[in-house]
Amino acid sequence: MKLRLLSLGIAATLLAACGGKDDAAQGPGDGGEEKVLNVYNYSDYIAEETIPGFQEQTGIRVTYDVYDSDEVLETKLLAGSSGYDVVVPTLNFFGRQIQAGVFMKLDKGKIPNLANIDPKILERIAGQDPGNEYGVPYMMGTTGIGYNVDKITEIFGSTEVANSWDIVFKPENISKLKDCGVTLLDTPADMLPIALHYLGEDPHSGDPEKLQKAADLIKSIRPYVQNFHSSQYVSALANGSICLAVGWSGDIIQARDRAEEAENGVNVAYSIPKEGAPQWFDMLAIPADAKHPQNAHAFINYLLDPQVAANNTNYIHYANPVSAATPLVDEEIRNDPTIYPPEEVAAKMFTYAINSPETDRLYTRLWTEIKQGK
Repeated sequence: MKLRLLSLGIAATLLAACGGKDDAAQGPGDGGEEKVLNVYNYSDYIAEETIPGFQEQTGIRVTYDVYDSDEVLETKLLAGSSGYDVVVPTLNFFGRQIQAGVFMKLDKGKIPNLANIDPKILERIAGQDPGNEYGVPYMMGTTGIGYNVDKITEIFGSTEVANSWDIVFKPENISKLKDCGVTLLDTPADMLPIALHYLGEDPHSGDPEKLQKAADLIKSIRPYVQNFHSSQYVSALANGSICLAVGWSGDIIQARDRAEEAENGVNVAYSIPKEGAPQWFDMLAIPADAKHPQNAHAFINYLLDPQVAANNTNYIHYANPVSAATPLVDEEIRNDPTIYPPEEVAAKMFTYAINSPETDRLYTRLWTEIKQGK
């Protein structure tokens, strides 16, 4: 759940990595597999050195493609013959995709680094993947509010209002931000549960009346929303062209860091609203029709190495589930409560539900109406 524009550095690295076809990459790997691996992941969601390091260690040539929403990934998976060996769905999508039979069971004997994962996280994920048979967690984060500190302070007198969903869902608040720019995530799977939670309803509800209430709430603020997008808000926050975004934690922290590096005078901050917010987990899984499952297991195992996991977190600013990686994470990141939330904040978080096909269709219809202003 972490959409960022693919940086020039990692793009160049991956192009170089995928361009050459040396003898090692051409020969068969373990189990007679060709030494290639096709990965499909969110954009800019891996450290620059991770893919080259895996290729150097294993001789497996990686093709790394990116997408910007779970809906895009799910469409490809359900169509079959995706051509990918490792994919990274968010937990609630992952749960129903298991039910649809799109993944193969993991051979845990080929993933010894599973022992490095925090057992509490595995236990929580097991609610949607019983026995943790089909996937392992890659990264985790929250959905909250990113904002321009100076503009919010100028308009409201302080940033206190940005610590509550009130800044988003009360028309008298968000209307004051129309001129400086507001972006919401373009995914009903995030926005409708958040609206339900704000209204005091169960964020897992599929009740049509309650979902209509949530949609009506978002419709009430629609006139003040500049756009709906799930990646552009990163650069927009960083360059000051918007002042508020509902987005994913690591993306907004990345926007903050980009603004600091650019020394452009833009001061970005992230808040987990006091009412509570979604916590999500992105999973590593192998499609049932993967052509290189042995290589896929090797790649998943590599990502669970403590140093590799720490490098990824240091680059993308999302918490990873590898307990032994935490001391290796940059101190500024591991001590940031918006990345590794304290217990009292985590207690108010919620996960997403696995929706029925009927609820999914309702989500889609309501979201279309919201975006079109109907």
